[in-house]
Amino acid sequence: MTVPPRPGVVRRHRVGLLAGLFVLFYLAVMGGGLGSLSGKLTDVQKNDNASYLSKTAESTRALNLQSEFLAKNQVPTVVLYERDGPLTSADRARVLQDISLIRGEHWLSGSPAPPVTSPDGKAIQVYLPFDGSDPQAFVKNVDRLRTLLDRPGKPQGLRTYVTGLGGLQADLFEVFGSIDTTLILSTVVVVIVILLVVYRSPLLWLLPLVSAGVAFAMAAGILYLLAKNDVLTVNGQSQGILTVLTFGAGTDYALLLIARYREELHRHAEPWDALKAAWRGAAPAIVASASTVILGLLCLLASELAGNQGLGPVTAVGIACAAVTMLTLLPAMLLLGRWVFWPRIPHLDGQDPVHEGLWSRIADGLGRRSATVGIATTLVLVALALGATQLKASGIPQSQAITGSAESVVGQEHLNRHFPAGVGSPVDIIAPADKAAAALAVVRSEPKIASAFVYAGDGRLVGPPKVVHGRVLIEAVLSVPADSPAAGQVVRQLRKDLDRVGTDVLVGGFTALDLDIKDASARDNRVIIPLVLLVILVVLTLLLRSLVAPVLLVATVVLSFLATLGVCALVFNHVFDFPGADPSFPLFAFVFLVALGIDYNIFLMTRVREESLRYGTRTGMLRGLTVTGGVITSAGIVLAATFTVLGLLPLVFLAELGFAVSFGVLLDTLVVRSLLVPALTLQIGDRIWWPSGLARGPRSPEAAPAPAVPRPTSR
Repeated sequence: MTVPPRPGVVRRHRVGLLAGLFVLFYLAVMGGGLGSLSGKLTDVQKNDNASYLSKTAESTRALNLQSEFLAKNQVPTVVLYERDGPLTSADRARVLQDISLIRGEHWLSGSPAPPVTSPDGKAIQVYLPFDGSDPQAFVKNVDRLRTLLDRPGKPQGLRTYVTGLGGLQADLFEVFGSIDTTLILSTVVVVIVILLVVYRSPLLWLLPLVSAGVAFAMAAGILYLLAKNDVLTVNGQSQGILTVLTFGAGTDYALLLIARYREELHRHAEPWDALKAAWRGAAPAIVASASTVILGLLCLLASELAGNQGLGPVTAVGIACAAVTMLTLLPAMLLLGRWVFWPRIPHLDGQDPVHEGLWSRIADGLGRRSATVGIATTLVLVALALGATQLKASGIPQSQAITGSAESVVGQEHLNRHFPAGVGSPVDIIAPADKAAAALAVVRSEPKIASAFVYAGDGRLVGPPKVVHGRVLIEAVLSVPADSPAAGQVVRQLRKDLDRVGTDVLVGGFTALDLDIKDASARDNRVIIPLVLLVILVVLTLLLRSLVAPVLLVATVVLSFLATLGVCALVFNHVFDFPGADPSFPLFAFVFLVALGIDYNIFLMTRVREESLRYGTRTGMLRGLTVTGGVITSAGIVLAATFTVLGLLPLVFLAELGFAVSFGVLLDTLVVRSLLVPALTLQIGDRIWWPSGLARGPRSPEAAPAPAVPRPTSR
């Protein structure tokens, strides 16, 4: 007689089969289909300065008109020949030989300018109008030029550098091109190590990692399609941030769901029932968290900078893909059974995690000293926040934007020793032909302008002016470095003086682009930061159905952000010795820190509200802190570690942002969420939920007056 299988076994096999088919379908369609496009994302990056600005900026309008005089997408590049003593006849012959070889190449959009010898006789510079229409080809062509210059036969002691704007941009493009491999591999290694430590399981770590990898592939594939069709702008910075944010936030969501699933496996015999309960408990917090971050990031659409406008949707897509994947693919993989937790397999025993572990003891101590803890942590954060006034966020010279000794950076330093500092990056003035003489006189009257000429065409600065549509181009060489604050002041003064000649006289060029980006960044700080706060406040109010709790949470996260800026000022100025910070750094740090800091408070407070409905605010706070303490701390460490990976790229801006977000996330996780928010909530009591009905006490008849976290007893 055949014994029919038990209904539970049949159901388990059926659920497992369906889950397996779903996983295969998801991996094939999402990971395979969209993932196949993710490797092309670097191909659609736009990393030139003009792509960061709006089309209405004066420097952008000048650049568009400048293309009528010069070949479109022309990138001024300088080759510097230098030796310690006076140049020899062999050196000069080599320069002429190089120019002859370069002239026959397809790299240029015009003819090389004649060589210019420095006043001290120790250097020669050659101006090359490089074709920058294809960023990938541009980088390869600069590399070919460097190989050509270093070919055998160069006189001993003669040094060559490819620098100027073209050399700097090529080195930056090359750095951004390494994002795919460097960041992804480093991020994956960091996540694997942390998950192995957290789970101490040979298998479980693989599930969130695979899910995060699929989420990133989905996001990168979607963004490639959007960027290719000019729906949004992707640059090297946004792609780098996308990588760490998708893996970091995705792993955070996975940790939250898996922790709740482990908790429910102690209460349910069947994994399917435990997963349903875990999903119902964790999904609202994950959705609320992702929604808050996405809305905060989308506030960047209000930026005047095209690069920032692109960053908002780029990272929002990454967060959305991470949340969707962790709520669909990860649960299906968790249905493999309890054995995925081996060797620490959770069994049906009714165990309540609130009565054991480190966080039980932390909650107990906090419950007895909440006033002291609240005052002490607030004072420490305020003291750190005072240092924010020392943050130097006035900009990073492009020649110092790359860490290390890039050839273009070293070459620019040597170029400045022998020639006017602005050589290679002239200020470009577009003026009506009938106002050319007056405009040229104003430009030459500026003390920090070394020379100025009306462009004659074909790379010539001498001869009859080239007139296009009734306009001429005036090129002015600065006596100060083109990326210095002094150069920015020259452009600002020129615009003011030239307005008296005519408002149709436009000042452009690299220095003007840089200045307009800084001005737009300052405006964005004033507009977007309050907008992000308002959006987050509204979301928290709807989520927690309270006015007091959202204000408290936002205030603590802002205090944490200011404290982070204070620490950044100290570290950047006195430890890393950075040349400064980009004007957009405070905005980027704010958006990520506030959005992600609120993330952990959402994880905590949604669970606290759930517990408070049954036990009251005090007990609910202590229980919520106990059951979420471990998982939120692990999540914070994961996110901080992934953002630290940004420091591997030789870019000052990303290194600074990586440090700020990493430190800020740890501060939020270990101090604000673990100590300050619970302490203040315990002091405020039920009024934290005002004006909801929960402010009058728990709704459930199960409310228990006994402490939720018993003090440990000695044995």
